[in-house]
Amino acid sequence: MSQPGVPPVQFRVIDLIRKKRDGLALTAAEIGYLVAGCTDGSIPDYQMAAWLMAVVLRGMTREETAALTHAMLNSGEVLDLSLLPARKVDKHSTGGVGDKTSLVLAPLVAAGGLFVPMISGRGLGHTGGTLDKLESIPGFRVGLPVPEFERVLSVCGCCMIGQTEKIAPADRRLYALRDVTGTVESPYLICASIMSKKLAEGTDALVLDVKTGSGAFMKKEEDAVFLAELMVETGERMGKQMVALITDMNQPLGHMVGNALEVQECIEVLHGSGPEDLRELCLDLAAWMFFLGGASKTVSQGKQRAEEIIASGKAFERFRQMVELQGGDIRVIDDPARLPSTGHTVDVPSPQAGYVTGILCEQVGTACVILGGGRERKEDSVDPAVGIVVHKKIGGKVAAGEPLCTIHCHSDAQATRAKTLLQDSYQIAAAPPAHKKSIIHRAIYKGEH
Repeated sequence: MSQPGVPPVQFRVIDLIRKKRDGLALTAAEIGYLVAGCTDGSIPDYQMAAWLMAVVLRGMTREETAALTHAMLNSGEVLDLSLLPARKVDKHSTGGVGDKTSLVLAPLVAAGGLFVPMISGRGLGHTGGTLDKLESIPGFRVGLPVPEFERVLSVCGCCMIGQTEKIAPADRRLYALRDVTGTVESPYLICASIMSKKLAEGTDALVLDVKTGSGAFMKKEEDAVFLAELMVETGERMGKQMVALITDMNQPLGHMVGNALEVQECIEVLHGSGPEDLRELCLDLAAWMFFLGGASKTVSQGKQRAEEIIASGKAFERFRQMVELQGGDIRVIDDPARLPSTGHTVDVPSPQAGYVTGILCEQVGTACVILGGGRERKEDSVDPAVGIVVHKKIGGKVAAGEPLCTIHCHSDAQATRAKTLLQDSYQIAAAPPAHKKSIIHRAIYKGEH
């Protein structure tokens, strides 16, 4: 902000686009000008889109990334949750296919005595969004005003909302632009987007789940590590306890892909069942949240604590309470068969017998978007009922004609494009893979654990 009586610095946006296009670093003032213009609408979308593309192609320095994060954070309100009687811890994922851990972690960690203020996003590119999943629960309100967000948080220890007009409004506008302009993958933009939201929440600590593999934005592990280190450094600069886990996204997480289907799978995990890969990742992330929040002395103790809370039923009860407080129909939590469904399915048969040796995971996410489970354009609505059930994963044996997955759709015609994508995404060979892909779970943390 400019000082009273001093005219604000003015820049020509075209000059800032050219500067970044030519690989030069922008100053904090220049970045602040872009963020302010994006927030108030004085800079048109087409110019911001051009600048975003220049960032994707040319990158940013650590100083530029910190300046962008700071400007986006301060484009709106930063919450003060210091009056809450325990530490505030959150988790954020960089996005994947079938990645639904937030719905398990928020109530699980809250049931363990910490506060989880979670500001989440919608689907981005081929990845699903936490808000879209929550809105598949009839009546669930993700647009709570800040006072109500704080009230729900104080009552049940967790609350999951989207960005309000007052919280990181610059990120809300940039997030929507990135989704439809092919500018999602930049680690600098991902870092600034995530950290501006998370720092605005008033959290004490943050656990990051940085995905790598065919279904992640960071396809190569070294790129995921770079992003993880960038976010950890940015958070620590701002006084937060940080850890990042590098986890596998070479195949969908769990078996369900699609909003209502993923809620159903989360309820299974909260009841102590569900797919092993999803359950284990939730436990590992919860372990770090408990550790950073001071609810356990070690990460291993945190994992044991998470297992005990799920087994006791307290995590499910906390989820049920949060849904009720946010206006959701708790009948669908008690009976997931009440969740939105299409009533029509189409199987995707295997063209041959053998073993699944690989899955082009991004194509699975894209198939769900094509069905209507995500957005191909910014203005698109999301169908909560459509999705994909993945029956065969890497290492699985399959017979010719046996379903690899099942499409939940409204008609055979709707499934045509998605079915082709899914068939092409599977790699099947006569022999099983030498090494079955698994969760990497590599932690980037500077302290002792």
